[in-house]
Amino acid sequence: MELISLRTPLALFVISLCAIAAVWWWLATPIHLVRAPIDPNAKLQCVSYAPFRGAQTPLVETTHITTAQIAEDLAQLAKVTDCVRTYSVENGVDQVPALAAKLGLKVIQGIWLGSNRQRNAAQIGTAVQLARNYPGTITALVVGNEVLLRGEMTVADLVANIRIVKAQTAVPVTYADVWEFWLKNREIYDAVDFVTIHILPYWEDFPIKAKFAASHVDSIRKRMAVSFPGKEILIGETGWPSQGRMREGALPSRTSQALVVSEILDTAKREGFRVNLIEAYDQPWKRQLEGTVGGYWGLFDAFQRVVKYPPGTAVSNFPSWKLQMAGGMILCAVTFIVAIATFRRRPWKPGFLAWLTVAISATTAGCLLGIAADKMFYESYGIGGWLKWGALLTAAILSPVLCANAVMAGRPLPTFLELLGPRDFRNRSTLTILLALVLAVTTVIAAETALGFTFDPRYRDFPYAALTMAVVPFLSLMVLNRPQTGVRPIAESVFAGLLAACTVFIAINEGRDNWQSLWTCAMYLLLALTLWRARAVQNPE
Repeated sequence: MELISLRTPLALFVISLCAIAAVWWWLATPIHLVRAPIDPNAKLQCVSYAPFRGAQTPLVETTHITTAQIAEDLAQLAKVTDCVRTYSVENGVDQVPALAAKLGLKVIQGIWLGSNRQRNAAQIGTAVQLARNYPGTITALVVGNEVLLRGEMTVADLVANIRIVKAQTAVPVTYADVWEFWLKNREIYDAVDFVTIHILPYWEDFPIKAKFAASHVDSIRKRMAVSFPGKEILIGETGWPSQGRMREGALPSRTSQALVVSEILDTAKREGFRVNLIEAYDQPWKRQLEGTVGGYWGLFDAFQRVVKYPPGTAVSNFPSWKLQMAGGMILCAVTFIVAIATFRRRPWKPGFLAWLTVAISATTAGCLLGIAADKMFYESYGIGGWLKWGALLTAAILSPVLCANAVMAGRPLPTFLELLGPRDFRNRSTLTILLALVLAVTTVIAAETALGFTFDPRYRDFPYAALTMAVVPFLSLMVLNRPQTGVRPIAESVFAGLLAACTVFIAINEGRDNWQSLWTCAMYLLLALTLWRARAVQNPE
């Protein structure tokens, strides 16, 4: 009889494993590019280069990159490009022209301008001297990078600095900024030798989807050529991030980055215009300014210094998908094992809905564990970030397992009162307390992220995967084993209202094309519903 009674969970377990396998096979489907971003038969025209690795950052003035480190990078880059673009002469970057000359690399030398006049003068003096020392290597000087966009200098001061540089060197001089700022400040056109524009489809005020990015870049270039005739239009920055949050329909991913870069390079070759890609190596320090997405614009990985898309290799968003699928299947199996072990100790026989609840939780967790772990690895920044996303992932892993135990034991989802309330409401069961703690961690992190998306959303990541892993078991347990009596806890009600209110704003603000946002909002609402339905039962005397 026991064997017969276990047929239902065993059948559901097999179905769950098949579903996990199917989802990961779909997620890992690679794309094949007509032109690889790194083509051994055709070097790149130019790439932006910053030498910072690991914890190194130009935001700390004392940071100085060694000659050996820069030489190692440039030797690698010389195999894939004819030119590098730099942005300043500080932190050891002034060593680039000398090292590039030995490798036959050309340099578009940047001069970083800001609101500090003394620092600007020092930058200009050093860059001009480098141009004199390496006339065959430095092909242009970029006087200022997006200084107008940042609002750190007036147009008149910028033009004055450009003319100062032009008076001291025979090297062509330009200024680089987002394309809209050239249209807004046309007087810069008369001061430069050629126009350098930045076209970043992901960062547009109205973000462009990856599949339209290359055509967008070409259309903007043609528009600028009409607006500024007689001078070359150099695309000084363009590219796509491989990690980070969606902006409307613009999705950062490995496949999107490879596709966009490939199509832009193909268009540049076909149309005959110069393009500089941003950037050579991922720059982790940029995450401090721009969130996760800022650190993943590189063609090479920041730590291993290996090319992301080797020639002849299909590109997948999840190159380690088999390991991620295996991890999901193990979590699914653990969830079913806990449910079966609990079932065998109970004097009553759970119905089909109980087993279906376990199966839904196990399948959801199994499908999303790899994604959640991937997001934690790429999106955690600093100790605080690792603690927050690590805590959420831990809660997401424990939720289906603990809820499976509660379902089979006939226990309801605990309330915060059982964890932190008066003695009359507290529960002494270790498993119940642990489940209440998992619920509390999930709720607090959900509320913190929801408030973040409401008041400061631009650089925040959507925790849809880990949140779903945690919330689906909570909701299923609440629906199946909800107490019929009891008081509505105040804390749960406040969190439910907060999440519901934030969800409305987030969904409107992020737009209907942002599926990461919509998915996250759906989880906020399901968690809010779960908390709203909570009932606290006082322990009997």
